[in-house]
Amino acid sequence: MQDIHCCVPNCLANPYAPAGTRSVCKDHFLNFLTWRRRRGPQMFHAYAGMAMEKRDTIAAEWMKTIRRDEIPAAVPKL
Repeated sequence: MQDIHCCVPNCLANPYAPAGTRSVCKDHFLNFLTWRRRRGPQMFHAYAGMAMEKRDTIAAEWMKTIRRDEIPAAVPKL
């Protein structure tokens, strides 16, 4: 997780978990898991055995499904 921010465009939240070779914030990670589960149990379980190049392809496909108004605003920590 070398990214300073979530890899989703316009999201300024801190990285939480990997999505391919990049990383996403907690909200987007949960959204990514839900999206994979909706695609079927085969896809959800197959992701674990995929090479990073294939995982990047899946993550890029998921990012295309995110609407701009769903991107959470970064909340500054006090």
